[in-house]
Amino acid sequence: MILFKKTKDLHKWLEIQQKEVKPIGFVPTMGALHAGHISLINASNEIGNSTICSIFVNPTQFNDPKDFKKYPITIEKDIYLLEKSGCDVLFLPEEKEIYPDGITGNMHYDLGYLETILEGKYRPGHFQGVCMVVHRLLNIVQPGHLFLGQKDYQQCMVITKLVELIKHEKKIKINICPTLREENGLAMSSRNMRLNNQERTKAAAIYQNLEMIKENFKKGSLDKLSREAKSNLETDGFRVDYVEIADAKNLSFVNEWDGNQKLVALVAAFINEVRLIDNMLLN
Repeated sequence: MILFKKTKDLHKWLEIQQKEVKPIGFVPTMGALHAGHISLINASNEIGNSTICSIFVNPTQFNDPKDFKKYPITIEKDIYLLEKSGCDVLFLPEEKEIYPDGITGNMHYDLGYLETILEGKYRPGHFQGVCMVVHRLLNIVQPGHLFLGQKDYQQCMVITKLVELIKHEKKIKINICPTLREENGLAMSSRNMRLNNQERTKAAAIYQNLEMIKENFKKGSLDKLSREAKSNLETDGFRVDYVEIADAKNLSFVNEWDGNQKLVALVAAFINEVRLIDNMLLN
């Protein structure tokens, strides 16, 4: 695996790849890698891409500065995992490579309804920050394939919207890969590193309540299921931001189900100071 810290050096390598007519698969991350990230690398490798992974802890997507400071940094372990997975390139830029003019005064992305609900509501400005960094990374890497994890369901939709908005000169195929889970059902996340053993065990309740919704949803009103899942989590000591059932295609909330609409259940809840999100396709 080759490590690049400068855009100009990465571009020299990309010029060689273009001559070989080998498509570029791109996995953007903030590091603290786990098996879920590596599954994205594997997915890119499986379809014959030259695979680039980026690690950049993006300051513009943290609406809480303390959360930014606490984000886990495990770069030596990350490099080991990427080398073992067969990743071709790690792009490890400094902030000035991504934001040469600073992080203020950047363009605004019209994300519409997506920015007003769920993560958009509880983390104002978060998705604008996500779009800023992904836009810059796409311009730098120029990939043919982009690989994202389903755990960040709403973010996947936001990035899909971003690709539509920027009308990139190279058509980018977005590949959304399944959520990987711990043995107890907890969705793999870099934030899990901040959980102690007791909290990690307790966190499985999020998955269990998503399963409860999936096993019990039926045609008609869905409000009771959402309220029950939220109540269960609060009883277990979670601080719940939301439990919602929504249209899987556009995230509009669904209170009455017609028996046909594709649905997804989404949860965000705190264990002490650690905020976890998860989701589950219901049908």
